[in-house]
Formats: sequence, structure tokens, C-alpha cells
Amino acid sequence: MRNPKSQNLSPTRPNMTPPKQTAIARTLRKHDTWAEKLMWSWLRSRRFSAYKFRRQHAFGPYILDFFCVEGFLDIELDGGQHGHPEGRKNDTERDTWLEARGVKVLRFWNSRLCREQEAIRDTIWRALQERAPHPLPDCCRPMIETIQIKTKGIGAK
Repeated sequence: MRNPKSQNLSPTRPNMTPPKQTAIARTLRKHDTWAEKLMWSWLRSRRFSAYKFRRQHAFGPYILDFFCVEGFLDIELDGGQHGHPEGRKNDTERDTWLEARGVKVLRFWNSRLCREQEAIRDTIWRALQERAPHPLPDCCRPMIETIQIKTKGIGAK
């Protein structure tokens, strides 16, 4: 595992991401997999209950697939290379490093993304609600609750 303190950060701008890491993140964004395209179609432009996600976001020595700053949530999509012992070891080290800094990591296999879209969206939703709750939009609330909110709003004038 790389030591985050040994990063080559600019002395005049200590919180900036190193240029090499930025270039890698840009390349990854240009060459995303089918699974990343699908996930991004769910998360981009605050489509996922108004949570803002960043794609291929540099965080410390790592580049996170999808990162929500508000919930400090990282969503990782894993292909075949993550199934090998070395890949699993690297993922475990990375997840431990991120979790020590307060980032919750959710990992999904690319193949699972095809078959279990609703279950994956529900898992993401629950994790976000635990970490940074957003109220449900009116269209998703139970009808009685929506009527009570609207009734209270009318009488409050």
C-alpha cells in the first residue's frame, strides 16, 4: 500500500491532487466500462435522490469509481481482475485505508450489475440514508404522509 504522506504534492498548493493522478482519472473517465456507464447513468446530475456523485475521483493515493462527498460513500465496480488473490488483497488494503478516513466502500461485481439492478440501487440508497439522509420526494412518500404535509402547509399561512 502506498503511503499517503509520500505523495508529491505542490508546496504552494498542499491540498491539490498531483497532476499525474488527475491525468489517470481523466483517462479512466474517457475509457469507462459498460458497467461504469450504466452506474453513471443512475448517479450523474443528482439523479439519485439529489445526491451529487463524482466519477473517477482522486482521494488520497487512490482513484474512486464513484464518490459521494456528502455521504462519504465510495461505490466500486469490480471486474474479473478483482477476483484474483492479489486483486482481493489490494482491494482489502484500499478499503481499510479509506474506511480509516471515514469513507464507506460498497463493492459490486460487474456481472451482478446486470442481474440485480434494483437490489444494488436499494443498497446504495440505504447506505446514503444512513450517512447523509435526504427526505423522500413527494412521489415516493406514502399518500397519507403527503396529504398531512400539504394540509399543514396550507394552515400555516
